[in-house]
Amino acid sequence: MDELLPHQHLSVIYQDDSLIAIDKPPGLLVHRSPIDKRETQFAVQQLRDQIGRHVFPVHRLDRPTSGILLFAYDGSTASELGQQMMARKVQKTYFAIVRGFIIGSGLIDYALRFKPDKIADKHRGEIPPQPATTEYHSLAHYELPIASGRYATSRYTAVKLHPVTGRKHQLRRHLVHLRHPILGDTTHGDGKQNKFLKSRFGFENLALTCTRLVIKHPVSGKVIEISTTPREDMRNLLSGWRDYRVNLEI
Repeated sequence: MDELLPHQHLSVIYQDDSLIAIDKPPGLLVHRSPIDKRETQFAVQQLRDQIGRHVFPVHRLDRPTSGILLFAYDGSTASELGQQMMARKVQKTYFAIVRGFIIGSGLIDYALRFKPDKIADKHRGEIPPQPATTEYHSLAHYELPIASGRYATSRYTAVKLHPVTGRKHQLRRHLVHLRHPILGDTTHGDGKQNKFLKSRFGFENLALTCTRLVIKHPVSGKVIEISTTPREDMRNLLSGWRDYRVNLEI
């Protein structure tokens, strides 16, 4: 995983009098967490230092996940948007690269067992599997003439993902459930594939990024859309595979 430079400049992709959104790089924690007490860099603090005012995160992204991260300038606005998310009134779209061919579009409806963190969730009791659904749509397919395990070629799919619910590691776990793990996933993914991608293409981050967020503005009441492009390393990986793109019947 790429190391973050001290006080790394964060890319601001949306800003108004109430809200600000950044394009979070992979490897950056949203805020201080008991999961990693040694970590000294956090998006909340870095953004506060960068713009000179307090910010309150509206939602979270896993540490290895990149993309749109939304903040409010006060706690009440952040809470109101958080309630929108809890009510499933916020649309989130992710872009990912996965192993194997995913054909067409579909819905993953697969309950996920809550996986407590040994530190952060040590006081939580037993939680039954939680309903979880994710919409997916395949965008492009690639078949490289490089052996992969028992297969003569290496196949990959670029996909668009829309989480209907918001469970812990939902997208990563749902893609594993389909047997199409997201590239670079060191927790739920394919370790051999991850090593292959790092050694052959220099790719070592999680190939998952939030590219679109649609919300009802808590002040104006207007629907706003915040968007960004996939990370440069993901674009470069697919650009390098452009000669191996294949057209499949969808």
